[in-house]
Amino acid sequence: MPDVPAITPVPPDATTLADHQRIAQERLDAQAWAYFQGGAADEHTLAANLGSWSQIRLRPRVLRDLTHGHTRVNLLGRTLAHPILLAPVAFQRMAHPDGELASALAAASQGAGMVLSCQSSMPLELVAQAIANDPHRGPLWFQLYFQHDRDFTLELVRRAQAAGYEALVLTADAPVSGARDRERRAGFSVPPGIEAVNLQGLPPWQPDPLQAGQSAMFNALLQQAPTWQDIAWLKQHTRLPLVIKGVLHPDDARMARDAGVDAIIVSNHGGRTLDTAVDTATALHQVASAVGHDLPVLVDGGIRRGTDVLKAMALGARAVLIGRPQVHGLATAGALGVAHVLRLLRDELEIAMALSGCATLDQIDPDLLVHRLNA
Repeated sequence: MPDVPAITPVPPDATTLADHQRIAQERLDAQAWAYFQGGAADEHTLAANLGSWSQIRLRPRVLRDLTHGHTRVNLLGRTLAHPILLAPVAFQRMAHPDGELASALAAASQGAGMVLSCQSSMPLELVAQAIANDPHRGPLWFQLYFQHDRDFTLELVRRAQAAGYEALVLTADAPVSGARDRERRAGFSVPPGIEAVNLQGLPPWQPDPLQAGQSAMFNALLQQAPTWQDIAWLKQHTRLPLVIKGVLHPDDARMARDAGVDAIIVSNHGGRTLDTAVDTATALHQVASAVGHDLPVLVDGGIRRGTDVLKAMALGARAVLIGRPQVHGLATAGALGVAHVLRLLRDELEIAMALSGCATLDQIDPDLLVHRLNA
C-alpha cells in the first residue's frame, strides 16, 4: 500500500472556496500560481466562466415537501452520493507533496468521483491502489490525451483498465496548448523532481522535415491530432466507457452521441486554450438539449458555489467537475483541504436545494431559472 499522506489541518479562516483560493495564493510560488490559476491570452474566457454562473438568477419554490431529500445521482452505471467530481489537473505535486494521492483520498472520503490527469505527477496505479478498497468511494476515471505514438496511447489505456479505472475521459479541446501569457511572464517550467510520470517511456516525436512554406503547426504538430475516426479506433480497443471532454457546440455533441460515447463534458479547458471561447454556463443548455436525456452531460468551469451546481443541474447537467478549487484545497491543507472543498460545495448544494424547494436533483428544472443562458 502507498504511504498515507501526512495530515495538514484546514485553516480556521477557510470557510468558502474563495478563502481556499486566497490561502493557496499565499502558499504557492509565483510560477505554480501562474500555471494553476492562469488562462489563455487575455483570460476573457477564464473570467466569463466565473461570472456567468452568478448572472443566472434563481426563482425558488416554497412550501414543498422536502422530507427524505438527497443529492444522489446515477452516472455511468453507478449511484453517486452527490454530483460533484474532481476534474483532471496535471502536476498536482506542485501544489502539495502528496499531489494526486491526496486528492484521490479526499475524493474517496467524500464519496466524490475523480478524474486522474494523464499528466499526473504520481503513477496511475499508485493512485488507484490507494482507494481501491474503499467501499464508499466515488468512481475513478482516467483522462486520456492521444499521444503521437498510438501504441503508447493504447498502453496507457491498458494500464488504466488493469489498475481499475472505470472510464476514459478523452480531452478533445486541446490539440495544441493555448497562448498562456501569464505562464510565459512568470517564466514557468515544471520544477525538478516533478514530471508526467505516466508518460515515461514515450518515444520521442520525430516529424518529417518541413518543406518550404509549410507550417510547423499544421504540417507537423497537428498531423498527430485525433479526429472522430480515432474515437471509433479507441472504442475498439477498450471495454471502458468513453467520455468526451471539451464539447461546446451542439453539433459536436450530436456527433459524439452518434459516435457512441457514453457521456459528454461541456468544457473550455478552464479558459486555458482558446480565449474568448464561450463560457460553459452559456454552452451547457444547448449541448444538453442537443443530445437529450439519454446521454449524460457534465460541465466544468467556474463552479465555486453550491448554487452554481444547482444552476448547472437546471441547465441540463448530470454532474459538475471542479479543477482550480481542488488545487486550492490541496495547497491549503493537502487531502483535508480537498475534502473540505468538496464538503463545502455539497453542503451548499443541499442548502440551495432546500431553499429552492427541490428535495432531489431530478426536481431541479429550467423553470427554476429566471434567466436561462443561451449561446
